[in-house]
Amino acid sequence: MTEAHGTVSVDPHASDAPESGETLLEFPSQFPIKAMGLAEQDIATLVLEILARHTDGVAPEQVRHRPSTNGKWLSVTVVFEAQSKAQLDAIYRELTAHEAIVYAL
Repeated sequence: MTEAHGTVSVDPHASDAPESGETLLEFPSQFPIKAMGLAEQDIATLVLEILARHTDGVAPEQVRHRPSTNGKWLSVTVVFEAQSKAQLDAIYRELTAHEAIVYAL
């Protein structure tokens, strides 16, 4: 963006988005992660096992379960202390790669 004689021009090629590898998050920080899968599968245990491989552990009070209205699906939300973008990326990759996890947020 440049100013000339009281007018403002905007560079259409400029971007305020972070460059590749950068993040708007600050670390360490408390981060909620949510995963959903079929209620008949033990996705709560699965999510905690995946998080255990990438973190120092999760306090039980930081885990919430919520079944869908018809009980077919279960969402699991876990708040943990994220240390880096690389850590979050690794967790999301492992969650989304597992066949029991329908999606992760």
